[in-house]
Amino acid sequence: MKNIINYENFRYFAYSNDKLLKTDPKGICVEFWGLNVCGMQDEDNERAKKLAEAGIIFIIPYTNPWSWMNEKACERADVIIDMMAEHYGMKDPQVVSTGGSMGGLCSIVFCHYSRHNVVACVSNCPVCDLPYHYTERPDLPHTLFDAFYECDDLDAAMVAHSPLHLAAELPEIEYHIFHCDADQAVNIDKHSRRFIEAMKGRNITFDVIPGRGHCQLTDDMVAKYDQFIIDAVK
Repeated sequence: MKNIINYENFRYFAYSNDKLLKTDPKGICVEFWGLNVCGMQDEDNERAKKLAEAGIIFIIPYTNPWSWMNEKACERADVIIDMMAEHYGMKDPQVVSTGGSMGGLCSIVFCHYSRHNVVACVSNCPVCDLPYHYTERPDLPHTLFDAFYECDDLDAAMVAHSPLHLAAELPEIEYHIFHCDADQAVNIDKHSRRFIEAMKGRNITFDVIPGRGHCQLTDDMVAKYDQFIIDAVK
């Protein structure tokens, strides 16, 4: 994969805001999309612009829309970070891992499996108990089967990619979890609240957004989410 993705062609494989930066980059933020969100980012959104102003490269890898941070998705993100760091002469760059829903799970699991210096995770309505999530909605089992098809044991693969089950092994970094309490897709009690309990004593914050649905952060929570990313890059 390293021989395929380079700075000249990486925009076929990921979005980046790097051309918006006006100074040398201070760090990298990688964002993972939710289940079934696919396509290509074709414009610089507000988060991309805000992070560029702070000197942070913002990357959205185009992973399989049913990736669940499987080995291929993790490697693809790592390769794109490698490429960007090499292009800009960044040695061991600070990386912030972000995402929502399935991408929220990915943002947490990436902290465990990535070979990079992940310094913080900012996650919106994340799936935290993946074995439970398999039973939570009828549209989920086939996506997990697809993500871990090459694994011999689907149950073991789900445990190995479940934030709740990885809690004791996650690195000692900053974690910022947001969850809307009217979320009908990823139940806050079954996921984020259990994860927060498992992470007790760690450097973790938890913001509950009342009356909002899945990943529907209010404007002030979006601003807080973005500020966590900016503040994490020292």
